[in-house]
Amino acid sequence: MGSGHYMVVIDTDGDGVFNYIDWREFKLKCWEHSGLSRFFEDYLGQSLFLKMHTSTYNIKNLEYNWENPFLFYDYDQDGLTEMAIRLCDSPKINSEKDFVLPEDSGQLTDMQRCVEFTKKMDWASIAIDLDNDSVPGNEFDFDMTINFYGGGFDYSDQVHVWKSLSGIREADQYFYDARWRQMDRLIYPDHSTAWDLVFNRGKWEHARFVYDEDDDCQRWERVELYELKDPFIIGFKKGGLDNHPQSDPSGDRGEWDMDNSGKGNLYLAAFDGRIHLYGAESGYWRIDQDAAIFQGYHQLTPGPHSDQFATVKYSDTDNNGFIDTIEYDLDADKKFEETVHLAALGIEDHGQVIQTAGLDYTKLAELHRQSAEALWKRAKDALGAAEKQGIDTACYALFKSPRTLREKYHYGYWLSFYIYKDLIYIAERTKNEKLKSDIQKSYYSGDWTRLK
Repeated sequence: MGSGHYMVVIDTDGDGVFNYIDWREFKLKCWEHSGLSRFFEDYLGQSLFLKMHTSTYNIKNLEYNWENPFLFYDYDQDGLTEMAIRLCDSPKINSEKDFVLPEDSGQLTDMQRCVEFTKKMDWASIAIDLDNDSVPGNEFDFDMTINFYGGGFDYSDQVHVWKSLSGIREADQYFYDARWRQMDRLIYPDHSTAWDLVFNRGKWEHARFVYDEDDDCQRWERVELYELKDPFIIGFKKGGLDNHPQSDPSGDRGEWDMDNSGKGNLYLAAFDGRIHLYGAESGYWRIDQDAAIFQGYHQLTPGPHSDQFATVKYSDTDNNGFIDTIEYDLDADKKFEETVHLAALGIEDHGQVIQTAGLDYTKLAELHRQSAEALWKRAKDALGAAEKQGIDTACYALFKSPRTLREKYHYGYWLSFYIYKDLIYIAERTKNEKLKSDIQKSYYSGDWTRLK
């Protein structure tokens, strides 16, 4: 298709920051950044851009675009971003091979202008900084992404007219393709319409979900999605969960609803107190408890990548939209050595379905707060149960003093899990099957009062 980028940056927050061009080399360098994620282009605050990775002369209709748009939301007006919505119109590519570009771009045929946008969004992702912990020096810290693809929605009615979009006609002669200077409108959903269009107009075929459990994904403007591939293969384009170059090698939890039966809705699961994707048939969590394997491009991440990581598998075996089976490979031998069936423990897998279409950023942040506070309460209840069984929990002192909402979420989960394993060890050592059953029921229901 030829080199180049067709990109439009719209200064919706009025900070005067647009794109970044190195005029000495006449190169677009919008992805250069200081620190981890202080991009020179205006990714921060309330902003948006439209982009296609090709030169304009390849595109039939320049009113449309591929990333159309990438939206950044700044709800608390701190100059940073709390939510990003990325909408994509995957174009048709019909290239006529082996032709020489004419001196006048107006002589290009439709076949030679090989990129044709469908006027339909077939890919959408929503990334959320649930605990709003981005600060200067850590400008992006998204925690969760919901993604839809296949099907989608028509957006040809999302017209934006710009009086100042077109350029001076006398200067058109200096551009090989001056059509973009002659337009007065662009067609894309904006900040006010994107959410509604995704959830209420979209006819999606698949839904995906990723949660950044180790909270290390500040490098990217979205938490990049895991792919439903081999859970034990690690590396860029090697056929594992992190097949995508921007995915975290380990540390994220991915879930897949391959028929979009759950419509992107969420629920808080009783078995772990966390947010899950309703309708997901399966999921995997690669554990990187202390964020030792840093997120980002694999080839740019410092240090070697270990392929030794614990993995948890989630399944909805009765196809009711809720996870009911959890499998563990905690010794990282790539074999699941433990399987827990909630039904066998007499625990309901149901949770209250949260209609995502009716939410906004504030309500999603509140959902996360509820999850974190509930996880911390479970941890304190687990501490009480451990003390009744004579367990000295002083070794968990670090986990007992969370300072932030993130630490309540993180420490709450791990403190409960370690105490659960300590209690199971006691039951197995004493060969007390009833105690073991009561411990399992207490842990997976989140109700430690079951343990007498």
